[in-house]
Amino acid sequence: MTIDWFHYMNLAGVAVCAISGTLMAYQKRMDGFGVIVLAAATAIGGGTLRDIMLDLPVFWVADPDYLYTTVVAALGTIIWLRFIDYFPYHYLLIADAFGLALFNVVGMEKALTHGAAMSVAITMGTITGVFGGMMRDVICREVPLVFSGELYASTCIAGGLIYAMFYYNGMPNTWSLLAALITTVLMRFASMRWHWQLPVFKSE
Repeated sequence: MTIDWFHYMNLAGVAVCAISGTLMAYQKRMDGFGVIVLAAATAIGGGTLRDIMLDLPVFWVADPDYLYTTVVAALGTIIWLRFIDYFPYHYLLIADAFGLALFNVVGMEKALTHGAAMSVAITMGTITGVFGGMMRDVICREVPLVFSGELYASTCIAGGLIYAMFYYNGMPNTWSLLAALITTVLMRFASMRWHWQLPVFKSE
């Protein structure tokens, strides 16, 4: 995968997650500052933690394009929301699913590029995918999706395992990343459609 493709995929993930954060802010009736804060937390939170853990320069500090993308995506979503009559909650879930998948493969690719083992790369992909959404939900006083029993982090792990299978069988890197992306998105959509869940603790 070329550096340009990696950069554009990362930008796409940031944009989609910023949209997700903005939709949540709209649902919670936040002011303009709250919208930007929530969009930024969702869009760059996971990647920030990943880079700190890998001891790398934080991606949006090194390249402010990611901040610009966050602001543009948030403002564009705000303008779009002005022309609708109801809150499209399913759009939030769709945006979140695509952001999850994009950040999952971006996190894995970045970790592998800097010499991490495959198990570490899968972990970094999962952290990149879920941490921004977790911050978004905590700020909004919601139980994070990753803790609610829904297939969320597990879809990232599944995508990572598919990537590893393709990678170790000598498939081109682009195909490996695409397979991981598709697996993560489809599993997330399927879990939303058929309510697939992991076992959760229940009170007696």
